[in-house]
Amino acid sequence: MNNVRHPVLDQIDHAILRLLAADGRLPNLALASAVGIAPSTCLGRVRALRESGVIRGYHADIDLTRVGLPIQAIIAVRMQAHHREQIQAFVTVAPHLPGVVEVFHVAGGTDYLLHVAATDTTALHDFILEYFAASPAIQHAETSLVFRHLRGTNVLPED
Repeated sequence: MNNVRHPVLDQIDHAILRLLAADGRLPNLALASAVGIAPSTCLGRVRALRESGVIRGYHADIDLTRVGLPIQAIIAVRMQAHHREQIQAFVTVAPHLPGVVEVFHVAGGTDYLLHVAATDTTALHDFILEYFAASPAIQHAETSLVFRHLRGTNVLPED
C-alpha cells in the first residue's frame, strides 16, 4: 500500500511549478512577480516544494547532438525473471551505464525503457551487445532509434 503523503498544492504553487519547469533558473524576484506574491513568500514556497520532494532538482536541458551524441534510442528491456535481486541489480546499474539519459520502469510486455545517446550507430550497437545481449538477466531487448525528441510543455494542471 502506498502511504506517501502528497502535499496540498494551491494555484500559486502550480504557477510556480509551471514557471520553474519552463526555466529552472528563473530568479526568485521574477518568479515572485510572475505569480503575484512577495519575494520572501515565493522563496519560502519554493523551499517548501523542495523539502516536500515536489521539486526534486534542477537540471540543464542539454542538446545531446551538440555534445557529440547525435544518435539517440529507446531500448525496451524485458527481464528474464522478476526476482527482486535481479531487478535491484538492474536498477542499481542501468542509470550509470555510459550514455543512459533516463530509465523508466514500465508495465506491460516490457519491464524497462532506457533512453540512451551514442556517438554513432557502431557505439550504440556495441552498447547493446555489451550490456544487454550478453546478460543472462535480460530476456529481450528491442531498440528504436529516436529521430526527434520534443519536451512536453503542458504537464502540470491549469488552475
